[in-house]
Amino acid sequence: MSTPHPSPERIAALQQAERDRFIATHPQSMALAQAAQAHYLFGVPLHWMRDWPSPATLFVQQAQGVTLLCADGLHHTDFCLGDTGAMFGHSPAPLAKAIATQAARGLTCMLPASNAVAVGESLERVFGLPMWQLAITASDANRFVLRWARAITRRPQLLVFDGCYHGAVDDTLVDLDPVTGHTLPRPSVLGQVHNHAAFTRVIPFNDLPALEAGLAQGDVACLLAEPALTNFGLVPPAPGFWDAARALCRQHGTLFVCDETHTISTALGGYARTHGLEPDFLVVGKAVAGGLPCAVYGFSAEVAQRMADAKQAAPEGHSGIGTTLSGNALTLAALHVALGQLHTDPNYNHMLALAERLENGLRERITRTHMPWTVTRLGARLELQFMPHTPRNAQDVRDHARGELEALTHLFMLNRGVLLTPFHSMMLVSPATTAQDVAQLLQVFDSLLVALTAD
Repeated sequence: MSTPHPSPERIAALQQAERDRFIATHPQSMALAQAAQAHYLFGVPLHWMRDWPSPATLFVQQAQGVTLLCADGLHHTDFCLGDTGAMFGHSPAPLAKAIATQAARGLTCMLPASNAVAVGESLERVFGLPMWQLAITASDANRFVLRWARAITRRPQLLVFDGCYHGAVDDTLVDLDPVTGHTLPRPSVLGQVHNHAAFTRVIPFNDLPALEAGLAQGDVACLLAEPALTNFGLVPPAPGFWDAARALCRQHGTLFVCDETHTISTALGGYARTHGLEPDFLVVGKAVAGGLPCAVYGFSAEVAQRMADAKQAAPEGHSGIGTTLSGNALTLAALHVALGQLHTDPNYNHMLALAERLENGLRERITRTHMPWTVTRLGARLELQFMPHTPRNAQDVRDHARGELEALTHLFMLNRGVLLTPFHSMMLVSPATTAQDVAQLLQVFDSLLVALTAD
């Protein structure tokens, strides 16, 4: 029999106690947050940085490996890792050395560096696709790929899954009306003037009939999808889903764009290569160059020819694809080292083994205390989900949402030196994570369970 969720009153009381504890133990972060209000919107350089449940944002002095040193001199073991950006640990030594060396040689020339060929060879070796282009962020890469897909198919529509993550791409910031099945503008998105819902279809994840219906009109340029949803916790694909989905895309002449920005945690080369998905385009950002701003998008030789044909058939002028700093010398230097020394079998073997240990530890504690919770893992990435079963789609997650419990979990752990991802209870294991770090997280989780279940 499951233990019921703690009462809202108990969670609120614990949350207030944790807020008071943070204020008492982080006076410098509190002061910096106040001072930064004079120069930054909401007191932070990027307003997402305020999306933590703490009374003020944690200001960081240094990040090395999996250890954050905050402005108050406190050490925090980092399982957030920049929301995947630092998946290989903060400032790995080979990467830091390569960046410093290249910084002395030149940062950007809008010309290819002499190591460009070697980087292309490494991208093919790691991810399996032969042809590549670079961008600064995965959001940029996804925008560029959408333009290419529409150009080469001459189709206007985009298909995405409800609850997907594709960065700040306007076309994907739309919602599914669960009653009618229609696509709706997302009310939280600021400054919208274009009706993106008119050119994007949203369907539930793991729903093959909905996918077939969405493709049947023959006007969808591409399916842009993560192999598993990562923006609503972690929602894995149902067995056989991707084999059937891939066949449907081919049947209807729709390109499959696989966004591996978060699912690169799966294994070396990402989910698509590990599971043989054979995407037409592959997008990887955040961690691909070790956390330096960089994204890449790869594509098959056949798609490359169609891209070249579309460009050559267009009038001379700017294609609307690319930015001046894309593929700069500093990025190439970091990417070259990352592909050779971070994206490696030994690193992934270490990450996956420790992630499995963490998964087993969390599951054992959930079972012992009869909590109606579950843990979902994709390689080195785990999600603690406050629901009794592995989620099937985004609506399933919404139906079981426990936002107040998530907020308490984050702040409780932060106050005890363990950092989780702020948007949901995601934990990421890096090559720098140790068995002692996993034991620390589990020990703090034990304390949280005691606090929640004490009489």
